[in-house]
Amino acid sequence: MSRPLLLIAAFAALALPSAALAQDRQPASAETRATYDRMDPLSRSLFWQQESEINPADPVAGVRLAQALRELGQFDQAVQAADKVLVVQPDNAEAMIELGRAHIARGQAFYGIAALEKARDLLPGDWRPWSLLGVAYQQVRREADAQLAWAEGLRLSPDNPSILSNMAMVRLTSGDLPGAEALLRRAAAQPQAGLQVKQNLALVLGLSGNLGEAETILRRELPPQVADQNLAWIRERAAGPVTADGTRTWQSLQ
Repeated sequence: MSRPLLLIAAFAALALPSAALAQDRQPASAETRATYDRMDPLSRSLFWQQESEINPADPVAGVRLAQALRELGQFDQAVQAADKVLVVQPDNAEAMIELGRAHIARGQAFYGIAALEKARDLLPGDWRPWSLLGVAYQQVRREADAQLAWAEGLRLSPDNPSILSNMAMVRLTSGDLPGAEALLRRAAAQPQAGLQVKQNLALVLGLSGNLGEAETILRRELPPQVADQNLAWIRERAAGPVTADGTRTWQSLQ
């Protein structure tokens, strides 16, 4: 009669080492973290999820996880990851910024405005909350507030390509292709303009019917297969009306 109990005890004893190993895992080194920060969103999401499990109170892991999830299009999960950081550190401005980005990305900017406004107050010299507030205000139809936010962002960081790109993509989703193109050309001319700014310019040019220049930009900036995919995507959407859902990805919000 006692044999089953002995077997259960044996299995429990066998399980203890693996449980102990899980508890003994240490966060990755700064060098390893920096390496993963340069990887693709999926790899980063898996890595930072593991780091968050090792130490749920690690704010860096939580913010990085939220960012990677947003870039994967998992916007609700990104909101949850950023919220978890703010439970532990209510004044973590980076988590507030990422929370705002995630809410904007999921089309619910209203719920991110309070966090972005608090981040703005905590980081008075930082252009990022102002840039994101401009997008958020625009999404909830507070046009005057959006323009003021972007103006302040550009005062703090003149000709910042990320702010100009955010402004341009809002113009695009409202159907103002010439306005979007002008802002993106200005953004792309800046030395610090990144790949996303140039891709956004190619998108607007393609939707405006200037597929030749769009293709030139994409083939200069992207591997051939990726450029082909982008061009096919642009051609498909150039045949229809410009809509917010059909043209804008919020993965690169700055």
